[in-house]
Amino acid sequence: MEATAKLRNVPTSPRKMRLVADMVRGQKVTRALGLLKFEANSGAARVEKLLLSALANWQQHNEDERIEDANLYIKEIFVDEGRQLKRLRPAPQGRGHRIRKRSNHVTLVIDTKVERLGSKAATQKAAETKTTEANAEAKPKTTRRSSAKKSTETKAEATA
Repeated sequence: MEATAKLRNVPTSPRKMRLVADMVRGQKVTRALGLLKFEANSGAARVEKLLLSALANWQQHNEDERIEDANLYIKEIFVDEGRQLKRLRPAPQGRGHRIRKRSNHVTLVIDTKVERLGSKAATQKAAETKTTEANAEAKPKTTRRSSAKKSTETKAEATA
């Protein structure tokens, strides 16, 4: 089940925001949150907040599931150009240069990743569950040296 969140009229240029969007596209949600938290780009904080909003939307639609068990990833993220505020800046000799203050709209879609049965990740996950079940059932082994082995080692040390 997918969830969507939109952020509209963000006062940064779409080009700068696309750098952040490209960084997290296709990533798992937990990894994307970690990347965005420590990214220096100003758009990262806004995308992080948007991702948290999408998570809350997903949680609202799937109340019976846990976020940690859902295997969520960023299915789609795109940045569209918003409106431009056009301003004039004084220039030499009585002229005026036009300044375009750009804005953008960000749309984020998260979804659960379902692994195919024959995939490498699915077989690895199945192997991990088998080993944890086997470890839980098995009794811990204690390794002890036999007394015969100890006596031969002490004789060898004594002759040397």
